[in-house]
Amino acid sequence: MTTHMSKRNHRERVAPLLTDLDLYRVFAVCFSHPSTERFAWLSGTECYVLLKKHGHHEDGLPHSATRRFRDYSSYESAYIALFEVGVPEPPVPLLESANSHRQIPQEIVLECVNFYDVLGLRPSGSVFPTDHLVTQLEFLAAARYLREQAKDSSKEASLRRLERDFIQRHLLNWLPVALEKLEKANPPLFPILLRSLTAYLNQQSVLLGPGDPS
Repeated sequence: MTTHMSKRNHRERVAPLLTDLDLYRVFAVCFSHPSTERFAWLSGTECYVLLKKHGHHEDGLPHSATRRFRDYSSYESAYIALFEVGVPEPPVPLLESANSHRQIPQEIVLECVNFYDVLGLRPSGSVFPTDHLVTQLEFLAAARYLREQAKDSSKEASLRRLERDFIQRHLLNWLPVALEKLEKANPPLFPILLRSLTAYLNQQSVLLGPGDPS
């Protein structure tokens, strides 16, 4: 079955104004496969506004982490070397299963699938794996869209819990580990992007309400 998630992966674009965008999708675009359009956005004003908005004043990072890529080739090469190529794995795999030890990888993937099933979504594994950062952010974007379109309060509350629980149980569980690896690798731009994403997700977790008592 073709789903919203798989369609978005194939026809993804970056809109010109940050205020018009769902920030889950903005960050998904930032960490998607390199393209000239994506590089232009990352090099422009809107990306700077995004980073500034989420409180990263750049003085807490090494200079190389706040520096922009000099050209598309350096950006593409860094993305591939950091996130896609390595033995036995890339330096910073953008996969929950490579950064979390709370469950075995198969259980992490299955739990992600169970969340996606709630909305009837099937990620396109040929583009990004089930537990990849981009796939997880696309799921959150879909959950937010449905929440904002909900016609009754019980549906809205259910979708709010779904969104919050996925952030807390998945992304906030593994992104700090990936961020530590990324800051150790010390490339331009990507560390401050991931710091900003983590800050944004922490903010959303609070705004969406308290978690269920354990």
